Amino acid sequence: MKILLLGKNGQVGWELQRALAPLGQVIAPRRDATAPFSGDLANIDALAGSVRSIAPDVIVNAAAYTAVDRAESEPELAHVVNGLAPGVLARESAALGAWLVHYSTDYVFDGTGTTPWTENAPTGPLNVYGRTKLEGEDGIRASGCRHLIFRTSWVYAARGNNFPRTMLRLAAERDSLGVIDDQFGAPTGADLLADITAHALRTVRNERGLSGTYHVAAAGETTWHAYASRVIDVARASGQPVKVSQDAIRPIPSRSFPTPAKRPANSRLDTRKLRCAFDLALPDWTSGVDRLLDELLER
Repeated sequence: MKILLLGKNGQVGWELQRALAPLGQVIAPRRDATAPFSGDLANIDALAGSVRSIAPDVIVNAAAYTAVDRAESEPELAHVVNGLAPGVLARESAALGAWLVHYSTDYVFDGTGTTPWTENAPTGPLNVYGRTKLEGEDGIRASGCRHLIFRTSWVYAARGNNFPRTMLRLAAERDSLGVIDDQFGAPTGADLLADITAHALRTVRNERGLSGTYHVAAAGETTWHAYASRVIDVARASGQPVKVSQDAIRPIPSRSFPTPAKRPANSRLDTRKLRCAFDLALPDWTSGVDRLLDELLER
């Protein structure tokens, strides 16, 4: 199997390089214009030409415009990368008879209510990022290619910046912290997403009728405030320097922390379709976060 991986240096892409390796040859082009193949989603003509030249059996698109707030002032770039490029990949996949794996987001929903979102729930993005990601999904579905669209939320990884790392730094520097407590979701590890992707690709080799959209997230739910509190509790118990006391981690509403892009309050995702289709048991969000903290706190 020949696999074209886009976005190899991102949080999910980095883990995909590991998880996909046992499935076959993984080709992961750079965004560098001097490279023989283009992995730049902002240059859709070069991207399409690269797909035709490589002729993969599977395209895994882990690249995206993910700067949620900056997208409000760069809507055209977000539109090309998140909206147009996935459709281009999908049309090339359809022409090749290849599978396309694409990652999307809970931001395609409006964040109302408290019920976890199912795959067929009405969409209603609140910001440019969410609108362009939904546009990309629609382009893939319209192409008729065999695809797996994985919507996920609150992604973290040991590589690069992440929420736990930020909380550990702030907890060592400040006497008090204010953390949002009215947004709900499940922190989901990039390693979990990568492993599920590899498992799904093995399965669809023999079950082509599984093409479609799936929600992928760790089990359980939390708020950013409870998430931060757990991170800091683990650090304190591990003997790390923690300046802030537990009762000085203040819960605050989203309106007290305005951002250019509005965030959904309800990022809960219903994962029953994924679990049933691929015979999976998803771990609770705490297990992945605790494992990440073990790695971060040992460094």
